[in-house]
Amino acid sequence: MLSFVGLGLWDEEDLTLKGLARSQKADVVYIEFYTSHWHGNLKKLEKTIKKKINILKRENLEEKSDKILEEARKKKVVILVPGDPLIATTHISVISKAIKDDIEVEVIHNASIYSSIAETGLHAYKFGASATIPLPEKTSEVLPLSTYETLKENIGSGLHTLLFLDVASDEKYMTPNQAIRTMLKLEEVMKQNLFTYNTRIIVFGRAGSDEPLILYGKIKDLLEKNFGEPPFVIIVPGKLHFTEKEFLEFYKVK
Repeated sequence: MLSFVGLGLWDEEDLTLKGLARSQKADVVYIEFYTSHWHGNLKKLEKTIKKKINILKRENLEEKSDKILEEARKKKVVILVPGDPLIATTHISVISKAIKDDIEVEVIHNASIYSSIAETGLHAYKFGASATIPLPEKTSEVLPLSTYETLKENIGSGLHTLLFLDVASDEKYMTPNQAIRTMLKLEEVMKQNLFTYNTRIIVFGRAGSDEPLILYGKIKDLLEKNFGEPPFVIIVPGKLHFTEKEFLEFYKVK
């Protein structure tokens, strides 16, 4: 049996009771850190579930996923995932392969960025398609035009756009400053006036922690700020309801 267990937004205390029970009953427990930043303590988590936790690399769930699937055919295998297990398409691909191979699969959900964005005061149902802003080294030759196109489509429909910040294979996390500069380069190419120095955005970070960060303001006022610890997302608001406007005033950059 293969169980994907969500760890929630921040640390080991966010693990659900069901996720805890499945982990304690597992024969083998894995964890992956490449799809999202996790601020938990691995040793504390091992002590809680009373199991050794093996760290997976991206390749273990992509090119080499057959090894884990073969193991799940004979044993109870748990894969711990920051946030919710099905936000990353990699995990859906593994589940699809497991189902084709007649391996029993279970998903234990948890809180994710998609539910926590409502903490900004924006209405969750008013978000359109999301996109990722790649790290600067990935844009040296080819700019992510599809990211800008997603933004364009959402704004055209009055919808908010959730922009994820890239994570490198060595767990190097993109800063909001880098993300903003990449989008400004895209604006220079696309020239649609969707992401300019006067565009208002929201920087939302450390969701689920005791000190989440929400900053709302013009890009020119956010570009040089030190935002602190990751993870972060950037939200470009679409058409704002009056209640959204009122709420965002609490977090407006002065």
